[in-house]
Amino acid sequence: MSRGFRANASGSVVARALLAVAGLTATSLAGTGSASAYTVYVTNEKGNSVSVIDSETLAVTGTWKVGRRPRGVTTSKDGKELFVCASDDDRIDVLDTATGKVVRSLRSGPDPEQFILGPTGNLLYVANEDDSQVTVIDVEKNKVMAEVPVGVEPEGMGLSPDGKILVNTSETTNMAHFIDTTTFQVIDNVLVDARPRFAEFTADGKFLWVSAEVGGTVSIIDVAARRVVKKITFKIPSVNDEAIQPVGIRITKDGSKAFVALGPANRIAVIDARTHTVEKYLPVGQRVWQLAFTPDQKLLFSTNGSSNDISVVDVAAEKVVKSIPVGLLPWGVAVSPN
Repeated sequence: MSRGFRANASGSVVARALLAVAGLTATSLAGTGSASAYTVYVTNEKGNSVSVIDSETLAVTGTWKVGRRPRGVTTSKDGKELFVCASDDDRIDVLDTATGKVVRSLRSGPDPEQFILGPTGNLLYVANEDDSQVTVIDVEKNKVMAEVPVGVEPEGMGLSPDGKILVNTSETTNMAHFIDTTTFQVIDNVLVDARPRFAEFTADGKFLWVSAEVGGTVSIIDVAARRVVKKITFKIPSVNDEAIQPVGIRITKDGSKAFVALGPANRIAVIDARTHTVEKYLPVGQRVWQLAFTPDQKLLFSTNGSSNDISVVDVAAEKVVKSIPVGLLPWGVAVSPN
């Protein structure tokens, strides 16, 4: 018996009460844990596969074969299907998430690299890197709805929260192209720094963050005015400026924090999204590329291409809590909605 407890009737009652409370607490925690367990999908660019990870156990539970050079990845709105850009096969593979099998392929246009799913879950907007265009696909009908000419080497794809404005970034033209999703026409272009890789809207739709890999900056664009209002730069002690190459961006729903993957700097920058101040750098794996939150935004996952692993960040603590080995050259990451 533990020190401080007496072996009498009163002590037994207290002990039984404590055990009962402990049992209830354990049950409650178990329920919470299972409710917040998601599935994480990581595309392995050289492995031609997708690594499947349980967000609760943080363990790889499976590896699914897909087409050649898988990069962009996202889930359907109900989580029942997984879409993967098979870039070297000029197609998008659609997998059944219950079986891990490719059940069909979508007509993507040449060299699909990144994409984003529309708010209804039916239209898929695809960046075709080798063809300087964005392809709009009706997922249900597997029909190309539009082909939108953009700049050279399109990659980043961002969609406004209301689904009315699509933004594509072109790596060589160094622009963010604003596209009306009703007419499928480019309505504006905003010049940013060299080699823009990723575009992310804030939850209120007022601002767009665009990373510039070679420029080493993140441009913040006022969406209504269509102009850059702020540029965030990065400085890491003992890391050469040339190694600081911003790519993936994620911003919390409440607009308080932003996380930016810094490529070969092997860091994720943590930024106060309201003041645009860089607060800290989190050391992660080698050549950190893309990022994804769990839906509850408790965890953030990063793909680390050169170390063949992903890093897991506790968002509230702003701390890396685990590294998980995956396949060869992990590139994209997506998390199930449920």
